[in-house]
Amino acid sequence: MLDMVGAVALLLWGLRMVKTGVSRAFGARLRRWIAAGAQNRVIAFAVGLAATMALQSSTATALMTASFAASGFMSSAMAQAMMLGANVGTSLVTRILAFDIHWLAPLLIATGVVMFTLSHAKPNKGGARAVLGLGLMLLSLQLLGQSTEPMRQSLLLKALMASLDQVPVLAVVVAALLAIASSSSLAVVLLVTSLVASGTVQSGVGVALVLGANLGGAVPPVLASLWDNPLALRVTLGNLAARLLGCVVVLPFSGQAASILSDLVADPPQRIVDAHILFNIMLAVIMLPLLTPFSWVVRQILPEAATDEDGPRHLDSNILDRPAMALAAAARETLRIGDCVISMLEGNLEALRKNDTKRCSALAHMDDEVDKLNSAVKFYLTKLGRTDLAEHDEKRSAEIIAYATNLEHIGDIVDKNLRDLVEKKIKQQLSFSAAGAAEIDEFYGVTIENLRLAQSILVSGDENLARDLFEAKVEIRHLEERSAANHMSRLRDGRADSVQTSSLHLDILRDLKRINAHAAAIAHPILSKTGGLRETRFIEAVRS
Repeated sequence: MLDMVGAVALLLWGLRMVKTGVSRAFGARLRRWIAAGAQNRVIAFAVGLAATMALQSSTATALMTASFAASGFMSSAMAQAMMLGANVGTSLVTRILAFDIHWLAPLLIATGVVMFTLSHAKPNKGGARAVLGLGLMLLSLQLLGQSTEPMRQSLLLKALMASLDQVPVLAVVVAALLAIASSSSLAVVLLVTSLVASGTVQSGVGVALVLGANLGGAVPPVLASLWDNPLALRVTLGNLAARLLGCVVVLPFSGQAASILSDLVADPPQRIVDAHILFNIMLAVIMLPLLTPFSWVVRQILPEAATDEDGPRHLDSNILDRPAMALAAAARETLRIGDCVISMLEGNLEALRKNDTKRCSALAHMDDEVDKLNSAVKFYLTKLGRTDLAEHDEKRSAEIIAYATNLEHIGDIVDKNLRDLVEKKIKQQLSFSAAGAAEIDEFYGVTIENLRLAQSILVSGDENLARDLFEAKVEIRHLEERSAANHMSRLRDGRADSVQTSSLHLDILRDLKRINAHAAAIAHPILSKTGGLRETRFIEAVRS
């Protein structure tokens, strides 16, 4: 039993490596390819099938498809067609892995290790990871076969399987729970194949277990999208409903299906794989013509929310003919961008303190929201600019656009620079010295306060606040110089933790200084307007 648990764990780990490897190697292109498949249901079906065979996981395809549906890139019907293709794709992967290609496992593992060692670019390492993961999956199947060999003599297991033979519904429930626990119908079907090969499970029970694996495999995507908007949940919940409907229809005839397969296919394990493939093909053939009414039913069950938290809230096109109100609306929306950026910086600090990878992952979504709002504000003010504006309104519009642009740059720094530094710290298990961590905390705190001050200046246009923010640049420069000097002093003292985190410490200081420079830019037009800002800091040299 311990050998079998280890073999299943290795199978799941190999499956994870293939999924993450393909995502890292072809992630952006794969997402564009999937989005392009929303032209008609046949193309969507083919794209879902191909993507799942590449990722080795219908769950990954389901979550990507749900994200596209949530963004409005494809309709519910096209998303369901893609999921039907994903279901067929994962069953075809089972057929490939069921072949006797045990010699390929060590070859793929060796090739993957060599490729990973010699590769330097991230996409190449992702491809090597996928090759290595596939090798581990094939190796795990050999271990599964060996571990289930002694089960032939287990009277307890034979009695359990005999009881499942009498109650097929229980077999479906057991397999579904296993698929939910492992987040993979593929792993459960391969396990059932091994049990059938060892003679522990008969073909009739095997078909019922395959139905349960298909049903349970649709649950993890539903759980992962529970808190998403209804457009995303419709995809995963609709896929679960389609599989449930298929199980209800096929289960009463599972015994007859097993008998027919026994007449057509001599090899018992192959019957299980064929049952898996035929079930998903049958489901696709039945559901593809019915996707329009099926999607309508799902929409009635999960209507769209009345309001959407994402996207602009204050940009009212009906007030564009009243510049003062339109500029106030644009300023309110820009304040939302600033609040989002501050939340990003606070989340990045918490991730740094607690080594929290989940917070790091959330930053990418928040940065996308910042980019979306920034584009919306610019487009809104561009439309306002088509009317005749007073000079002070033109300057106010330029101030808002400039501030929104600086906020977008800050979001990019947090997402693409500071997030990478935190992930590097977590991955390499590094720790700052107590003094170094305190200095970084202080720098983050000052930066967040300066961003809040910039938010107030955008609303009030107060010259004194603008002067305070601009003068804070000097404090930031001194703070960076003092922290860098202290860090170099710790390096000279030979502090091991400071030596290991030297580049991280200095890079974080540099990026926080850049963020403060972008925040201080809001003060420039106000101080320039009142004559409180010189054109240059250079001291005029006395010419001889």
